[in-house]
Amino acid sequence: MTDPAVATTTAPTAAVPNTAPDAAGTKLVISLLLVSAFVVILNETIMGVALPHLMVDLSITASAAQWLTTAFMLTMAVVIPITGFLLQRFNTRPVFLAAMTLFSLGTLIAAIAPGFEVLIVGRVVQAMGTAIMMPLLMTTVMTLVAPAARGKTMGNISIVISVAPAIGPTISGLILSVLDWRWMFILVLPIALGSLALGAARIKNVTTPTKVPLDVVSVILSAFGFGGLVYGLSNLGESATGSAAAGLVPLGIGLVAIGLFVWRQLALQRRDRALLDLRTFVSRTFSLSIVMLVVSMMALFGTLILLPIYMQNVLGLDALTTGLLLLPGGLTMGLLSPFVGRFYDRFGPTVLLVPGAIIVSGAFWFMTMLTASTPFWWVLVAHVALSFGLAFLFTPLFTSALASLRPGLYSHGSAVVGTAQQLAGAAGTALFITVMSSTAATQMAAGAGEVAATATGIQAAFLYGAIISLFAIPLAFFIRKPAVSVTDGHDAPLMAH
Repeated sequence: MTDPAVATTTAPTAAVPNTAPDAAGTKLVISLLLVSAFVVILNETIMGVALPHLMVDLSITASAAQWLTTAFMLTMAVVIPITGFLLQRFNTRPVFLAAMTLFSLGTLIAAIAPGFEVLIVGRVVQAMGTAIMMPLLMTTVMTLVAPAARGKTMGNISIVISVAPAIGPTISGLILSVLDWRWMFILVLPIALGSLALGAARIKNVTTPTKVPLDVVSVILSAFGFGGLVYGLSNLGESATGSAAAGLVPLGIGLVAIGLFVWRQLALQRRDRALLDLRTFVSRTFSLSIVMLVVSMMALFGTLILLPIYMQNVLGLDALTTGLLLLPGGLTMGLLSPFVGRFYDRFGPTVLLVPGAIIVSGAFWFMTMLTASTPFWWVLVAHVALSFGLAFLFTPLFTSALASLRPGLYSHGSAVVGTAQQLAGAAGTALFITVMSSTAATQMAAGAGEVAATATGIQAAFLYGAIISLFAIPLAFFIRKPAVSVTDGHDAPLMAH
């Protein structure tokens, strides 16, 4: 069925495809972007296992150390919505060079940081580069890759988006078992610099930028809105057993700013001047895919924060063992993603999304039965099953969402996808930690021991996750593979939804 709203909406002024490179050039550009994106996304979760070491070495509290992760997520949430404008206004090569330069500089600052404050600065600069890279990768793929092969390429992107965060704790645990925490940055720096040098030498421009004016008011509202939401959600999780004001106040400010931001974008997009064009949501396929992606990302990031706590605080495993037990799940997603992409190209999303959503939900219901005496291999099986289901979800969701848009909206759609990921990650982390902490506190007040109370809290958190996961199952039946039909004169194919 053709979506008439999408078919009749005028495409915004945007970066349009330039003279595309040949097949070898296309493969090189995308490969460079994939490797670079994997390196930068890996750093989003690499700090989790390192926080206890940093607390000792830098003489900081747990709440201060948590800022090394919170500041990264906060910066991502502020910068990603602006990338839609950046990808319109500037060409592929300078945007890539800016992203990798920022990431490399941030990595260098973190590696030589003399103290906590400078380390925070390094993490923020790193995050600025990371925030630009993912929308750049997705927009470039949608511009260069033919519709019939997008699933295969998006499968590789799924490796970056899902596997890199998943194996971050494992890599961190391995490094910290033999080296100082600074080596987490020292080992990454030459890879980042190599990607920067190779990109400077080989990446070609694949779009023609347009002179779109920057709306400063939208930038300010975006920063307060998306930044407030992520900061508020992070504080809700951290202060679950204390005052909720630290989370509720920024959350309220964020919601108000988001409302004003949306109102301004709706007005500006009539003149094709929106910072983040919300006409992406006119596509039913895009909207449903984003909702299902949010549920999936909440599951991924919530589990990534909760399982290490369970394995270390309840089962008594060390950080290295915990990281190694999470590795098979990450590898499962990585190995399956390319095959899922090819399957999508051939059969569409429904046959992947439906079983994927059911498997994810089943894994969550299984994890509600974890106790203080559960064998560790049960946790391994549950995490691999969850990863198996998520591998069936990410590639079809990314591909269907962006393929349902006109080329003029690719950059904005990529920015929306990235923003949704960050908000979902923060929301999933906050929900799981808040439920776990509050339930555990109630149990301890009733006389339960700390280990038993924590186990009960984790059961309760996974129960919430299991209930939320049920909503993804019916959505999976309504997401269809967009099919290109004709163009409307704006270099924008009309999509069947």
